[in-house]
Amino acid sequence: MAARPARRAALASALDYCKRPEHLRRTLRIALVVGLVLNAINEAAPILHGRLGPGTWVRVALNLLVPFVVSNFGLLSGRRRLSATTSRPESPEP
Repeated sequence: MAARPARRAALASALDYCKRPEHLRRTLRIALVVGLVLNAINEAAPILHGRLGPGTWVRVALNLLVPFVVSNFGLLSGRRRLSATTSRPESPEP
């Protein structure tokens, strides 16, 4: 049962890290650029022809949400890699 509080603490730490203003600026910018490109590729025809049903709006939102989530995973992956390399003891050089 001790794993649950540790998992919650890790999740809270990850969310706090992602919510930092300097990180949000970067991840939101990435999500906006990539999301707009994805929407231009995938949803241009329905938008240009005025066929904006609920399904189209869901896909437009997902085209923005997915790059945001992926960029945050990348941010957390970089943080994990950095902490792994800085916490590793130095090996003696030959």
